[in-house]
Amino acid sequence: MRKENYFHDFDGPGWPTPAEMKTYFSAERWVSEGGNDSGNDNWTLKVGGLYGTDALPHRDAVNVTLYMTGTPDHGVTLTYDKWDGRIQRKDSYASKGNLRRMREFVRSLHGDLLCIGLFVPFESAWRAVKDFIESDGELPTSIEWIASRDLPPGTFPEA
Repeated sequence: MRKENYFHDFDGPGWPTPAEMKTYFSAERWVSEGGNDSGNDNWTLKVGGLYGTDALPHRDAVNVTLYMTGTPDHGVTLTYDKWDGRIQRKDSYASKGNLRRMREFVRSLHGDLLCIGLFVPFESAWRAVKDFIESDGELPTSIEWIASRDLPPGTFPEA
């Protein structure tokens, strides 16, 4: 199994420990300092070769990415993408926040429009990320998810 991360001060192979990551799950610490630019609010954890598929080509292996984007005002939106190369299928899930806010949007620091209805509080996001790490990439059960195929049109508008 191969693990990679792009998360604040950690970047590269492996994953930070839960203790190393926990302090970043707050409105004050989520966004990284950007020097001359505006910083970063997007992070990822990846795992490849789940279920004994690590010796297979990427296309035939089971690979998962957990995307995280946060804002101090709304919390974190999580996206869980799983490619199962054994059956050649991708499943994608979004964190389920306040679905009454599905037509409200906020921009990430990269200019992407994000649906406010998919944001969860920092503490809830932390529990989900901790579950993801402790289960080696399984879909966390500590928060509710909605399959991307079940989201209404316009949930992910173009910038």
